Amino acid sequence: MSLMLLVLIAIVQGLTEFLPVSSSAHLILAPLAFGVEPQSVLIDVMAHLGSLLAVMVYFRKEIGEVIMGVLAWFSGRMTPGGRLALLVVIATPPVMIAAGILYFTGWMDAVRSPAIIAAATLVFALPLWLADKYGARVKAVETLTYKDAALIGLAQAVAMIPGSSRSGLMMTAARMLGAERSAAARFAMLTSIPVIAAFGLQSGIDLARGEDPGASLTDGLIAVGLSFAASLVAIHLLLKLVDRFGFLPFVIYRIALACAILAVIVFVV
Repeated sequence: MSLMLLVLIAIVQGLTEFLPVSSSAHLILAPLAFGVEPQSVLIDVMAHLGSLLAVMVYFRKEIGEVIMGVLAWFSGRMTPGGRLALLVVIATPPVMIAAGILYFTGWMDAVRSPAIIAAATLVFALPLWLADKYGARVKAVETLTYKDAALIGLAQAVAMIPGSSRSGLMMTAARMLGAERSAAARFAMLTSIPVIAAFGLQSGIDLARGEDPGASLTDGLIAVGLSFAASLVAIHLLLKLVDRFGFLPFVIYRIALACAILAVIVFVV
């Protein structure tokens, strides 16, 4: 694997995993844009591991509270951390089920075309803008209800379409349900932890079954480090931007990206 592609994939993964712009779309489009082979399974795993480590480090306080809250379940107590853990648990199954259906039926590759990515990037930008502009801002993460978590989880399931953005759909649903901007972003990122971990486990199983990694362990370690650093920057940037400007900058970016992809499809391909 070339150093340029390695750096590109790791940084793209780190920057886009938590932003409402679809990391899967960028990871599909980046190799196409540079005319190179798609990244290896090993680099996918390691780049996602970097993002996973970053979100766990950034939200280490909340994760500590979640762990203590889960332990408190066994003594019959429901702490704020335990309640947050339950919200994440409720929001997670829909996307796992959707991913499993696409993976085991072989439909995963069928939805990875540039045309579908452009359409999903554009179509799902509008609900994000409307939810952010007109949604109430009354709920913090701590005051989301179990019903809210279930609805946010259902929205997350649609994210198996590249370009729709898992984090973007969750933030859209959370804002529609009255979550504050930062609460919507924080809950989406906390819920990403089991999803990224599951993706990494599935990719690791594929790797163990003998798929050619196409990269060395050194490449993988570089991918972890770059993705970790880029993810920390993206998380901090997201929370700062949504507090100050809302989600409009990401909506504008998504529209521009979709138009650029469509232009390439129409005039170049």
